[in-house]
Amino acid sequence: MENQLAKSTEERTFQYQDSLPSLPVPSLEESLKKYLESVKPFANEEEYKNTEAIVWKFQNGIGEKLQQKLLQRAKGRRNWLEEWWLNVAYLDVRIPSQLNVNFGGPASHIEHYWPPKEGTQLERGSISLWHNLNYWQLLRKEKLAVEKVGNTPLDMNQFRMLFSTCKIPGITRDSIINYFRTESEGHSPSHLAVLCRGRVFVFDVMHEGYLMTAPEIQRQLTYIQKKCHSEPDGPGVAALTTEERTRWAKAREYLISLNPENLTILEKIQSSLLVFCLDDDSPHVTPEDYSQVSAKILNGDPTVRWGDKSYNLIAFSNGVFGSNCDHAPFDAMVLVKVCYYVDENILENEGRWKGSEKVRDIPVPEELVFTVDEKVLNDINQAKAQYFKQVSDLQLVVYAFTSFGKKLTKEKQLHPDTFIQLALQLAYYRLHGRPGCCYETAMTRLFYHGRTETVRPCTVEAVNWCQSMQNPSTSLLERKHMMLEAFAKHNKMMKDCSTGKGFDRHLLGLSLIAKEEGLPVPELFTDPLFSRSGGGGNFVLSTSLVGYLRVQGVMVPMVHNGYGFFYHIRDDRL
Repeated sequence: MENQLAKSTEERTFQYQDSLPSLPVPSLEESLKKYLESVKPFANEEEYKNTEAIVWKFQNGIGEKLQQKLLQRAKGRRNWLEEWWLNVAYLDVRIPSQLNVNFGGPASHIEHYWPPKEGTQLERGSISLWHNLNYWQLLRKEKLAVEKVGNTPLDMNQFRMLFSTCKIPGITRDSIINYFRTESEGHSPSHLAVLCRGRVFVFDVMHEGYLMTAPEIQRQLTYIQKKCHSEPDGPGVAALTTEERTRWAKAREYLISLNPENLTILEKIQSSLLVFCLDDDSPHVTPEDYSQVSAKILNGDPTVRWGDKSYNLIAFSNGVFGSNCDHAPFDAMVLVKVCYYVDENILENEGRWKGSEKVRDIPVPEELVFTVDEKVLNDINQAKAQYFKQVSDLQLVVYAFTSFGKKLTKEKQLHPDTFIQLALQLAYYRLHGRPGCCYETAMTRLFYHGRTETVRPCTVEAVNWCQSMQNPSTSLLERKHMMLEAFAKHNKMMKDCSTGKGFDRHLLGLSLIAKEEGLPVPELFTDPLFSRSGGGGNFVLSTSLVGYLRVQGVMVPMVHNGYGFFYHIRDDRL
């Protein structure tokens, strides 16, 4: 009886999923009003009047019909956007996703117990893996705490997609396959894939019903590393995952046609808990400068990353770590949580393994050997060539600003996230002499299967303030007044977007309804101001707050001539 009582009072990770509210459809009038406000900084008077007329025509014409159809769609779905968003933002995209879509981040272990040190890769790697596997078990048992805003639970669905999840390339559209199950749902895969020097290995992390210990994992990794360092490199089939999506889909079909065993191998990689990447590189990194390691995580050796995997955990030869993840199945906050969990545990245990040193008699890892021919090897070389060409066009810096942090902005009663967003607007304005259309992520996890909404930080208020900062005749008092107006505006937008009152996803929905109905593209979406203000994914500044923890992350800009700007906020640094 006591046991049952203890059980019933403990919240389970996914227990509120069925009671979360559906994603609302905002009012058409409100969305269009907000949209008009957002284009103002990018238009002269004549252009604005023209756009205003287009919006008015849309609102009183086709827009109203599309809104009704969208409301109909929302009646039959708890999240009217979910399937559309997945397809439009991720699965229909044909550009190579490993560099353009994936996000990555360095581990902050260097700041406490694990500074770079050659010869520590396997020992540290096995400890890091062991903590990651504990997190997997917490998820399996639904013992991970439900995230909340106040007392309101947030959607936890994305956490199901962290382990044993993979994207499969398709000729016109990719798909996602997820093998993860909670204990109450049944069997879930329990093997890891390890990539090393162009070769692929797998081993089960459970032995006789128990999770392997860190020394046992280390023995498996040592076996793999020794084998790879004493024998020729493998073909590096993983590099194919960096290709343009249709090309990769065709290369994959060809690979499977060569030998059905190749499909079995692909399925083992797809269903693996995660991919552990043994990288021979040893990037330089200090707590003030994470630039080199972040670059290696995003654009390092393509033969030891499986670009379509939801979680690649990368171990460099000097004991520095990072991760690279496909963005389609989840947003970065999921990875932030697992990284923080692992980092806290490493910190707590002083970077050491404190359990039993005993190693059971465990079968050695199995090597998965693809059947390849000249065509496959050519495809691999071509994939590498296009990947490195793209990589050469990316500049990346990750510096710490240590003059102050959240503590000071809070003292001044300024929201730290808004503080950085406005600083970013000012920096862009100073550098380019004009406003920069900007995307900031807002989270919509208050709703069933909610993911993100767009906040547009380049407001009229922000631009007015930037201009006042550049104008020597503006008094300090006026500047402060304008700054506080810009702060208030941003904070309100963030709140609106998080509570289902954003307009970007709404406009996307209306355009997709028109497309599905076979109607011509409404003029609203072909108006030059639509894309100049960032619409259709044309934001020159693509930004996101990674959080208030030690965890950092980064992804490439949305547009070729743009900036990707990702930041985390701590008490003493930004």
